[in-house]
Amino acid sequence: MTLFLSPSLALLGAPVDIGRDQAQQEAARELLKPGYQQEGFFDRIYRIVSQFLGDLVSIGGGGAGSVVSLVVIVVILAILVALLFWAMRRMSRGRRTAAAVFGGQERTAEQHRAEAERLASEGDWTGAVQERLRAIARGLEERAIVSPLPGRTALELAESAGRSLPAHASDLRTAARVFDDVTYGEVAGTPEAYAVLKDLDEKLAAARVVLEVSA
Repeated sequence: MTLFLSPSLALLGAPVDIGRDQAQQEAARELLKPGYQQEGFFDRIYRIVSQFLGDLVSIGGGGAGSVVSLVVIVVILAILVALLFWAMRRMSRGRRTAAAVFGGQERTAEQHRAEAERLASEGDWTGAVQERLRAIARGLEERAIVSPLPGRTALELAESAGRSLPAHASDLRTAARVFDDVTYGEVAGTPEAYAVLKDLDEKLAAARVVLEVSA
């Protein structure tokens, strides 16, 4: 088997027939040199993977060993592809969570509530959760608790409203996360999630009355 020798060993006239452990140590010392330290991240990953696959093939030798090595290589490549696909979906999902609460259709808070109830009666809990959060957002705008802001996200709404209604700040953030999960996180809406948003909507309506009486 051909063993890796560093240039420094070759210049010193080191014997070619050295042990496997010693060869690995010399290779590690070689990789610590400045030239290797400047190696790019993707180049390093490519080199490590290539070296690993090459070692598998050499260990397999021939016959049944080669078949086993090939199977292992295919499995590893499948895992790498799956991990890459998962990472790309995570990145894409992270970008989508910055989308706005409202769609293109302009509705009042009551219209959003009516639509939410209709969707809930049909068992469309994802749509019901979305419409209830939009009802909350529109209601806060109509009551001048938050200023209308095109393109506002659910979390931005929660932060803005939470400053004016600190007693409900935590519930507002929870509602925003539920909205983002069902809208962009591919999480199915549930009756429990809808009940949380509906309860918050009713609490916020009551909070408005309390604030007006206090004033």
